[in-house]
Amino acid sequence: MSDKYYDEPNEGAALRSWVTWQMLRGAGYAMAFVVVLALAYFGLKGLGLLLPAESKEAPSPYGMIEVVLPADIA
Repeated sequence: MSDKYYDEPNEGAALRSWVTWQMLRGAGYAMAFVVVLALAYFGLKGLGLLLPAESKEAPSPYGMIEVVLPADIA
């Protein structure tokens, strides 16, 4: 039995082929991740477009936050 894990007689070509395949597979995983993020973003954006206009005119919830400073700072 041979100790080689590949059938290619040229070791350099076999290594380049393996490295290229690994890089393409990693790029495919990254592309799938970006596509999933884009689908989630555009899905939420589309859901926001289905909301009535009154929901976009509500006052900001941050206006209810009261900041109290200690007397020695003011």
